[in-house]
Amino acid sequence: MYTLPKIERFNQDVLSKYHIYNSVFITLPFDSIDNTGVLLPLFTDVCDTGFKKQETPKEIVDFFAKRYLHSASETEKIDLMFRFIQYIERQIVLFDAIEDAAFPVVNNMEGRGSLRDIKEKSEAKEKEEELIDFLENFNVRTVLTAHPTQFYPGAVLGIINDLTDAIRKNNLLDIKQLLAQLGKTPFIQNEKPNPFDEAVSLIWYLENVFYKTSGDMVHYLQKNIFNGNSIKNPLIKLGFWPGGDRDGNPFVTTEITLKVAERLRTSILKCYYIEMRNLKRKLTFSGVDVLVSELEHKLYRSVFYSTGDIFITLDEFKSQLKKIKQIIIDQHQSLYLDELDSLLIKVNLFGFHFASLDIRQNSKIHDAVFNDVVEFYLNSNPAVFPENYFELSEEEKFTVLSNAKGDLDPNVFNNEMTKSTIESIQSIKKIQEKNGEFGANRYIISNNESALNVMETFALFRLSNWENPSVDIIPLFESVDDLQNAHAIMEKLYTNPAYAKHLVNRNNKQTIMLGFSDGTKDGGYLMANWSIYKAKEELTEISRKYGIKAIFFDGRGGPPARGGGKTHKFYASLGPNIENNEIQVTVQGQTISSNFGTLDSCRYNLENLLSAGVTNQVFSKGQNELSTNEKDILNQLAELGYEKYLSFKNHPKFIPYLEQMSTLKYYAKTNIGSRPSKRSKSESLDFADLRAIPFVGSWSQLKQNVPGFFGVGSALKHFEDTDQWNKVQNLYDNSLFFKTLLENSMMSLAKSFFPLTAYMKKDPEFGVFWQIIYDEFLETKRLLLKIAGHKELMENYPDGKASIQIRERIVLPLLTIQQYALLRINEINKEKNPDIDLIKVYEKIVTRSLFGNTNASRNSA
Repeated sequence: MYTLPKIERFNQDVLSKYHIYNSVFITLPFDSIDNTGVLLPLFTDVCDTGFKKQETPKEIVDFFAKRYLHSASETEKIDLMFRFIQYIERQIVLFDAIEDAAFPVVNNMEGRGSLRDIKEKSEAKEKEEELIDFLENFNVRTVLTAHPTQFYPGAVLGIINDLTDAIRKNNLLDIKQLLAQLGKTPFIQNEKPNPFDEAVSLIWYLENVFYKTSGDMVHYLQKNIFNGNSIKNPLIKLGFWPGGDRDGNPFVTTEITLKVAERLRTSILKCYYIEMRNLKRKLTFSGVDVLVSELEHKLYRSVFYSTGDIFITLDEFKSQLKKIKQIIIDQHQSLYLDELDSLLIKVNLFGFHFASLDIRQNSKIHDAVFNDVVEFYLNSNPAVFPENYFELSEEEKFTVLSNAKGDLDPNVFNNEMTKSTIESIQSIKKIQEKNGEFGANRYIISNNESALNVMETFALFRLSNWENPSVDIIPLFESVDDLQNAHAIMEKLYTNPAYAKHLVNRNNKQTIMLGFSDGTKDGGYLMANWSIYKAKEELTEISRKYGIKAIFFDGRGGPPARGGGKTHKFYASLGPNIENNEIQVTVQGQTISSNFGTLDSCRYNLENLLSAGVTNQVFSKGQNELSTNEKDILNQLAELGYEKYLSFKNHPKFIPYLEQMSTLKYYAKTNIGSRPSKRSKSESLDFADLRAIPFVGSWSQLKQNVPGFFGVGSALKHFEDTDQWNKVQNLYDNSLFFKTLLENSMMSLAKSFFPLTAYMKKDPEFGVFWQIIYDEFLETKRLLLKIAGHKELMENYPDGKASIQIRERIVLPLLTIQQYALLRINEINKEKNPDIDLIKVYEKIVTRSLFGNTNASRNSA
């Protein structure tokens, strides 16, 4: 029997099931919402028809109220809007669960990009030895971050998990019960979570998804490619930011950092304990049973005793497991060897740390902290810093910093930020003592603008009585200027004897982080992506010159505007001039649950990332190099896009439009993450302080998705107008990098819906500004369809396109309600005596509608 095309599998296993289960859901009798399920489909149709007729959200809501609510008061209309929001939130959960359940059916788990595909290709191309060598030296590191785009509270995540399982089994009784439970379970968190709460939420994914998936992947490779031999390389590494990411988050304290590290350790030991307990039922033979019981008991005490003591070391655990393995092979015909090997693989991958807790802080904070530290030493021990330190040149400061040593006590500082920053540096050593070096061995400096930022951080470690810190100091380059200067900054560090010695201790590896999110916010879509590509080439060249292996860590968000989209294609497209021994990416917010939330999706996406590295380094080695001519075209496109984006960003209405016409200011009220929505505490909105998530998310709520396309159309149009279209067409046809870049921009366009805000073109203040955005959207859409040879956006991804269309239809009423509420707020504010209480109610509607809109997009922030 032939396998159905992907779109038919999607229609059969997702779309049809959604219609069936949604019809069950909307007829369930929930408290005080008797007719909501009947009215919602009618409201959806009214929205759909209304926008086709170019009606405003206010006209649509008023028409619906007049026709179906029979002279309803404003209070009654508001009440129904809240009920619609509650329903739609749950419809999105239902659709998520159905898609998750159908994931292995819709996606070919053994097809292109899978481990099986890698194995078969290596055999067909006779590259088995090359593949083995590659896998012994390559790593995929997914770093889970606590950025505030995961709106589901723990109870709802549990229901999604159970609902997915019930749908997979077609258990209608369970599905009905879970939908009823979903209808009665609150979606809103009354209080903001603290960073420890966020950590606990994300550790669920480590325990229930990554633990098994990572172990199974390495086990498959050992059995099928390494002929049963152990892979000595920890192929899959996990990173973790909640509790360690201090950048702009005053709620991350040293106490929380240590508490999260302890939770990570006890979580992995608990996973080992459960697996050991299961093995105990099988390894019941002589000479083995006693050893297994002993290990199980020691793990139990290490997990469940409240003292925080560890009753077994990692080395002891490994050696005992190897001893058991040998006895099984020698005396018991390798009975249950597979299960034991599976545990050993996980112990090799996760140690006692589970995931490495990264510490991150902003360079501007470091500047202030370092000034405090220097002042302290000038007053207490003038031998450490010369009196004129602040007047010295950068080179002279380097000399001082290279020799700086001390034993700082954080408690001598009155400034809380100085104290906590030094504490966080010193906490790394404490974590390493219990969790091992990989427990915390990376310190990231965001907004890194100079080599001095790195040297001062390095000096803070040595001033904390840690002469040879077992820590990677990672600069994060984000703005366009910083990306362009990154290679020169790194050369200064490579040529500094003290830092060069530090790198020798770190196996001559330097991790460098590059920020897609803030890069796009700063320079627009094309310039950000091309600047990062060029920076990687220049950083690779300078690193190779000094014998350093550069490792790139990409700060990506969910949507294309923040480096998301089809990321594995980016990694497959990198040429030989970009170091690609590791793929390191941040995974955040609802992208964690959508891409890595189930065993199937996690396996699929991890295998695709691994496959991207294999494609680049083994199967297509040297094939993706851009020619000088192609680079010139990309340079021109990036400059043209940058020019267009800068004129847009500098428009006098840019900030007022975001403040007055978008949901930007409502992000701070959502209680979804512990981190504030902007870096400074000032009342006025400063573009530099604005975080990428609310920035990109606000455009997404407007269904304008500006950061994912603005400037692309103008750049392409230049080549069309100057009769050079064949240049960009050839680039698209021949460069996987460029093709992926534009395909991801198409996704941003496909998730845009300008009829929602078309009323703004008549606004006396913002009409012209709205038209600028819409014109660029139309031009970008026209030219992307032209270059791809398509009639519709994303027509080469019919299942992805269909998923977007269904999700957009589900949230269409939600978007309409949100815009209606924003319009009413503006109307009431213009009245002579504004009703403050009514404004607050409408503000609550706007805030509530943020949740469903973002969750439905799955990668909108």
